Amino acid sequence: MNELDAAGILAPDLRAAYTECRRINAHYGRTFFLATRLLPARARPAAHTLYGFARMADELVDNPAPGSDPGVSLDRVGEMVDVVFEGGNPAEPVLAALADTVRRYGLTRDLFDSFLKSMRMDLAPVEYRTFAELGEYMYGSAAVIGLQMLPVFGTVGPPADAAPGAIALGEAFQLTNFLRDVGEDLDRGRLYLPTAELAAFGVTRELLEARRPDPRIRAALAYFVARTRAVYRRAEAGVALLRPESRACVRTALTLYEGILDEIVALDHDILTRRAVVPKARRLVVALPPLAAVWARETFRGGRRLRS
Repeated sequence: MNELDAAGILAPDLRAAYTECRRINAHYGRTFFLATRLLPARARPAAHTLYGFARMADELVDNPAPGSDPGVSLDRVGEMVDVVFEGGNPAEPVLAALADTVRRYGLTRDLFDSFLKSMRMDLAPVEYRTFAELGEYMYGSAAVIGLQMLPVFGTVGPPADAAPGAIALGEAFQLTNFLRDVGEDLDRGRLYLPTAELAAFGVTRELLEARRPDPRIRAALAYFVARTRAVYRRAEAGVALLRPESRACVRTALTLYEGILDEIVALDHDILTRRAVVPKARRLVVALPPLAAVWARETFRGGRRLRS
């Protein structure tokens, strides 16, 4: 069944808005998009929309249009979020889909305010001394994404019980991004790996910016990889608290994204000049069995409805 039909999204303009979010997710977030295929069809449009909104804001900061002011652009997004939570319907497609998703799933304003606050923190040169200092940024850029997705995934008990796992899910993905993109972030004047942790291994920002293989850098990155794997374990512990029909999606996303850490290790932690990417073959090996199960389930149900 078409996922928009399954979600009861019938208005042409709204269908077009959700379709644009799906396009953004498929283009920019291949790993997450692949995992969303394991969600029930009715839940996929909301997952694409939450990704599309986050990506739209992130692009305004990371890749602003020539001559544009990222701060002004974020202010405009904030104004459109005001419209969303005032019950309006923004004309911009991603925000129009977001308004519908917010109403369907009862998402709260604070999650989006915290996210936009973290996006604004990226407008200035970025450096954090400790993980505690990084915490505010991580909450807005990562934890709230997991919390936004939690109502879409659904829970088997009180949502508050599943919230720590959802937070860890967002943090695991973000910490993985920090490691994979450390060279790209340095080009933008950002360093998300806490400097005090780096200093314990004799690593400075200047040493990273030199982009030369160094045993101190390898040791520091190995530590960050191990630390991030521990966050994945916390996220995995929360999967059992989600609705059964959403668990395959989250488990697959966790496996695929943690695979980036495996690729970092395979590169001997030399990620300042190379990018760690999970090969397509490995993505398919992980995702195809549950995808086949979802296809069979939905095909069987669809056939049973037709026969009825």
